[in-house]
Amino acid sequence: MSADVARSTLRFMEHVPPPAEELVLLDRELARLDARRSQLLTRRTWLLSVLGSAAPAPAPGPWGPPRGRGPVAPWGPAPGHPAPAFGPPVPAARTHSAQNVLLVLGGLLLTVAALAFTLVSWGDMGIGGRSAVLTAVTAGALAAPGALLRRGLSSTAEALAGLASVLMVLDAYAVYEVAVPDADGAGYAATASAVLAVLWAAYGLLLGRLRLPLPLAVCTAQLPLVLWAWAEDAGALWFAGALLVTAALDGVIALGFARASVRVSACAGLCVTGAAGLLVALVESLTAGGPADAVAPGALLLAGAGLALAGARKAPESFAVAGGTVAGLAVVAAVGGVAAAGAPDGWPVLVYLLCGAALLAGVRAPLGRAAVRGLVWASGSVTAGAVLVSLPSVMVVAVGPVTRLGGVWSGAPRSARDAVGAGDLPWREMVAAPVVLLLVALALGAAYRWWEDALRWAGPAVGPRAAWRGAAGSTGVALAWAGLTVLPAALDLSFAAALAGQLVLVVGASAVAVGGLRGGASGVALTAGVTGSAGAVGAGLLSLATETATYTAFGLLLVVFTAVAVALEARVAGSRASVPVAVQAASACAAVVCAVVPAAALGASLGLSVHQTAPLLLAVPAVTALLSARLEGRPVALPVEVSGAAAGPVAVAMALGDARFLALVLALCGVLASGTALRPERRPLAGYLATGLFVLAAWVRLSVSGVSAPEAYTLPVTVPALVIGVLRRRRDGSASSWTAYGAGLAVTLAPSLFAAWVDPHWPRPLLLGAAALVITLLGARLRLQALLVLGGAVLALDALHELAPYVVQVAGALPRWVAPALAGVLLLAVGATYEKRLRDARRLKEVLGRMR
Repeated sequence: MSADVARSTLRFMEHVPPPAEELVLLDRELARLDARRSQLLTRRTWLLSVLGSAAPAPAPGPWGPPRGRGPVAPWGPAPGHPAPAFGPPVPAARTHSAQNVLLVLGGLLLTVAALAFTLVSWGDMGIGGRSAVLTAVTAGALAAPGALLRRGLSSTAEALAGLASVLMVLDAYAVYEVAVPDADGAGYAATASAVLAVLWAAYGLLLGRLRLPLPLAVCTAQLPLVLWAWAEDAGALWFAGALLVTAALDGVIALGFARASVRVSACAGLCVTGAAGLLVALVESLTAGGPADAVAPGALLLAGAGLALAGARKAPESFAVAGGTVAGLAVVAAVGGVAAAGAPDGWPVLVYLLCGAALLAGVRAPLGRAAVRGLVWASGSVTAGAVLVSLPSVMVVAVGPVTRLGGVWSGAPRSARDAVGAGDLPWREMVAAPVVLLLVALALGAAYRWWEDALRWAGPAVGPRAAWRGAAGSTGVALAWAGLTVLPAALDLSFAAALAGQLVLVVGASAVAVGGLRGGASGVALTAGVTGSAGAVGAGLLSLATETATYTAFGLLLVVFTAVAVALEARVAGSRASVPVAVQAASACAAVVCAVVPAAALGASLGLSVHQTAPLLLAVPAVTALLSARLEGRPVALPVEVSGAAAGPVAVAMALGDARFLALVLALCGVLASGTALRPERRPLAGYLATGLFVLAAWVRLSVSGVSAPEAYTLPVTVPALVIGVLRRRRDGSASSWTAYGAGLAVTLAPSLFAAWVDPHWPRPLLLGAAALVITLLGARLRLQALLVLGGAVLALDALHELAPYVVQVAGALPRWVAPALAGVLLLAVGATYEKRLRDARRLKEVLGRMR
């Protein structure tokens, strides 16, 4: 407190002031504090203004210099040194950037002016004036960069060189308009572009410090040959030849010049013109009417391949690989195009495949390691293309058996093509697909088998990675399965032959999977397992055509998958590898699935309906439960048991059409679950499941019998729940009564209470009240909170329901003033004993809290 405030306050204070005087003093002190706060806020505002401006403002009144002292500088920077403004400093613009912008704008303006002069104002001058103006301006623009370069003004020289280039193009256009207006436009453009390319190249070489003329010359050099071919109305092959010659010129420039801008321009032109020329030649080769017509496009493709190989020998490694790849593809297109032109429909893909395979002979040629690697990539690309072309027929055959689901046991189809629903497809064009797939699979299998010999034959130029062997083996297995799958349809075999072939293929794939796992080739084994499973699905769907085929196919598949699981037992035992365990588990599950189908088919064979067949399916989970107990401790035990248990929901779904059979199926499922619960490791889950299934079976049976009393449905749940709660409380005395008994009691008490409220008769409320009274007394005796609360609540609500009519009658007989009077008396009694009632409520809460 300041001295002034204390002095003014103590003057009027007494030792014990009256309240009114003390209130006045407090108000005065608060007013002084408010004034002080206003001063502080004013000072704060001034400080913020100083920090946000360059020069500080003078301090407001109450903050002037103290008396008797010299002037004190205000807070903030000293005069003459203004505080910098907030924010980062603004950098000065770069001199070279601004200069370049100005030069570019100036060059563009001059170019626009030159274009306007040439195209618009040209006719206002005579021939002498025109020539003199263009010659003078062009000569000046060409001569100025040399002088500017000597003075070190390279940016200005580049701008004027660009203007000179535009003027030279305009000069060429002017010469055409004035001197040779009747000449062919394409031919003149070709000649002009050739002359301009030569002039710009010479100008760039003369002034080597300029960066624009040489790339501009390279870009212009792409036009003359193509324009000359256009001017002569040449055919597509002449266009292709002109493009390839231009590409060869680009390659020479790219390899002969060291300047980066020239090499980039030449490489870009090489890629565009070379690709265009090769594509034109390829289209001509593919559309040739015969081998003779394919010779000329083939010659161009071979010429392009030679140019690519020649450039690959001197190019960097990445470009050399690309050159080798392009050369290999061009050779295959050239040689294969001649042979494929005379091949029947569907077989040209095989011709190209063989040419691609023959391309591998070039790995021994002295072409350089990078180029040879490109040849290998080209061969692989051709092989991959041939496989992709053959895959549509495989997809048709693989997906076609799904159509059998709409005609189960409808009779054997006439052929393999009809069996897959593909009798109307053009099989003459698809007949080569299995040959292509099997040849590629055979080549990959041979490479996998004799991998080391293949590496020695290929030499160090290829250098494949170690992982490629596994990839080759896996791809070979997949392609072999695809080729053998489509072969019966391609040969138009009978349905029996197609089904037998599919089953034999499943057996073979399973054998390869087992052999691969035993030999350590997990990738090959996994691929064989997947393809074998796909083949098993196809064979199973095909077998649905006839009854005999169904039993035969699924019986054989059951034996095959069981044999695979048994054969892998020695491999899985003591092994930590995940692939053998996964394959064995998948095989065991597939065997269980294959056992379900004959069980369902047996009912159809016996003439049973769908719901009558449902109990037959439960034989599968019964067998798998016994088998799982026998296989205890092995990795395959749980998958077998789970896959067998999946037949239970299927059986329940089949029995939904008849409530009696549904109750029977649910009860049988409960029996199976009870048997499984005898095993200690399955007891918790299986025990609860068995209880639920039995309860559901009882409910369904009661519903069929017309029972509507809710206790008939709830008591079968309450009794087992209370038994489980008692057993749990015996093991764990600290368990809550709500956990042990709450759910079981609520399942019966809540529906019964609802039924009692709507029941006009007296037995149900009486029995419910008696049961609730017993539960309440047990809860109070055993100090169990759940029993006391649930029983008391149900007892109170039941008593309220029974006494409500009498209460209504009594209330109707009494005068209307009695109800408010009684309410008032009740409130007075509660208010008079409020503290005692609070203590009673707290005591009741504590008593309930101490209960379990």
